[in-house]
Amino acid sequence: MEVPAGIRLVFLPPYSPELQPVERVWPSANEAVAHRPFPSLEALMETVARRCLVLQNDPQSLRRHIPFHWWPRMHDTT
Repeated sequence: MEVPAGIRLVFLPPYSPELQPVERVWPSANEAVAHRPFPSLEALMETVARRCLVLQNDPQSLRRHIPFHWWPRMHDTT
């Protein structure tokens, strides 16, 4: 891959939840599919998509999973 001028690649360690905050959200997303058989890949994907919508519409739930000291404080506007 050719890196454009002015761009610097920074490689992350294999496990870096503080650098990839979404890493701490995956367990909440996986709750909908854990220990359940699915008849097809499409059914699995639909279930995960529905769970992601639930999480997207509940910002407070997401904030509980990413309480890093450096994470910007967001004010609830609802």
